Amino acid sequence: QVHLAESGGGLVQAGGSLLLSCASSGRTSITSGMGWFRRSPGKERYLVAAINWSGGNTYYADSVKGRFNISRDNAKSMMYLQMNSLKPEDTAVYYCAAGLTYSDLLRKEYAYWGQGTQVTVSS
Repeated sequence: QVHLAESGGGLVQAGGSLLLSCASSGRTSITSGMGWFRRSPGKERYLVAAINWSGGNTYYADSVKGRFNISRDNAKSMMYLQMNSLKPEDTAVYYCAAGLTYSDLLRKEYAYWGQGTQVTVSS
């Protein structure tokens, strides 16, 4: 099993920034792909960003390209999402997710995910 715990959400004005963190524990060696998806009321899960084990491959949804940056520190079992130039439409619960492979993440095949952290962007 893999346990994921998000932190760093909150309320921010449009144009502001937030840094989300994800701490992983357990059998993290079985999950090489990690990422963030978000969910807004009445909407499907939306993959925001993903990263492979080495950090050499990353994916960003078109809506966040140039504004968000995903990174990971395997030595600390941590993953991060730096969110800049936030917009009201970024408001959602953000979930840290892990997949058995990076490709699984891109196919939205999430093996594990956390409890989520609320991000609210006011206009």
